[in-house]
Amino acid sequence: MSRGAAQPRLGPGPVARTIIWTLLGLFFLIPLLSMLEFTLRTAKPGVYSFDRWEAVFSGETTRYDRVYQGLGNSLVLAVVTVAIVLLVLLPTMVLVELRFARLRRLLEAVCLLPIMIPAIVMVVGLAPTYAVVTQIFGSGTWTLAFAYGITVLPYAYRAIQGNVAAVDLITLSEAARSLGAGWASVFWRAIVPNLRRGILAASALSVAVVLGEFTIASLLSRVNLQTSLLLVSQSDPFVAVIFALLALVFAFVLLVVVDRLVAARRRIPKG
Repeated sequence: MSRGAAQPRLGPGPVARTIIWTLLGLFFLIPLLSMLEFTLRTAKPGVYSFDRWEAVFSGETTRYDRVYQGLGNSLVLAVVTVAIVLLVLLPTMVLVELRFARLRRLLEAVCLLPIMIPAIVMVVGLAPTYAVVTQIFGSGTWTLAFAYGITVLPYAYRAIQGNVAAVDLITLSEAARSLGAGWASVFWRAIVPNLRRGILAASALSVAVVLGEFTIASLLSRVNLQTSLLLVSQSDPFVAVIFALLALVFAFVLLVVVDRLVAARRRIPKG
């Protein structure tokens, strides 16, 4: 085959891609638009109003204080959970990749195990543990981050591992060491910048999982966004749907932003 011959293209063509993206867009947009339409309804059929949205953002009523409390707790949980992932999982994966390659399969199995365990079963196992956690750290909602750190392991591991597989960490670390860098410098100045894509993806997925988690918080009697929405929905389902819609849009925008940042970094010419 001559060098100038056209290479066969694999995958769907332009028309098929357009159809696929259209169907995927409708799959996600129709439920969101239905939720938006529900929050705008009034007592008169066919008449819509933004009064409920204005009431939520005006802060003139205390009826939604529990939702704001749950939202604040969930944001704190997201930050702490991401910190756990970055401070525990990331160094462990790097260490296994550099020094203990034979443990790679074991680490993968441990990290992927939570996705196969139902949340209700996990809570039953965590309940005795949280009795001890409460004695040491108190009963604050932020302590749920220890459980959420386990819940997000499969997603965070896959996001980071995909980046680790694309980078030769051994050669990178040996090159940095040969230039006189200590292990701390190797990690922070050589390895972490090259794993930025996986770190961003893992952080975004962790935030999305934490914002949508309900079972663990409910059964451990903690207040987060989802449990507070359940309570508010009993008296005002419209407001509960507004906050649920905002949480979904926030998670979607976060994932899109991370994807754009990663794509922009890929387009930066090297050297």
